[in-house]
Amino acid sequence: MAISQLNKLYASASPTSQETGRTCRYAGQAVRALPIRVITVGKKRSEGVRLLVDEYKTKLKPYCSFEDSLVRSNPRNAQDVRAQVEDEEVAMMKLIGSDDWVVVLDERGRDIDSEAMAELIGDAGNSGASRISFCIGGAYGHGRQVRKRANVTIRLSSMVLNHQIALVVLIEQLYRSWTILKGQNYHH
Repeated sequence: MAISQLNKLYASASPTSQETGRTCRYAGQAVRALPIRVITVGKKRSEGVRLLVDEYKTKLKPYCSFEDSLVRSNPRNAQDVRAQVEDEEVAMMKLIGSDDWVVVLDERGRDIDSEAMAELIGDAGNSGASRISFCIGGAYGHGRQVRKRANVTIRLSSMVLNHQIALVVLIEQLYRSWTILKGQNYHH
């Protein structure tokens, strides 16, 4: 499926799989495992978050390669919020490859469930992209370039999440997605 077709698919709001009773359309099928990079804007991570991220990195190893990149928030200590977001955006854009499938996490993004996340990973694997890059913004969100570069924008919750919590939720959902794709018993 071409990237432009996938963009249209994710642009339209649809009921969740819980509402429709459907399962992931890729469950049990071979899915091309793209490397995954999570780019997070923030400061030094707490020990608890580092332990959880390391645990899920280990769990993801049988499914895909995983890279976690931390972009320093407000790298120039700008007083202006726009300048801060622009500086963070420049650093984030340097980490996004031209053929990456980019997923921006944003509170205004599309609400998806675990099966839809698994389908997103399956669709990205079929898109011709070389990697999936998930982008978690800083305190003031993402800049215009990152939003424009996104292939899809999703949210993990209706609530605003701290970047560390968002990372933990995301990496657990990535692991859950792979178990859904492989038809394993982690997800009920």
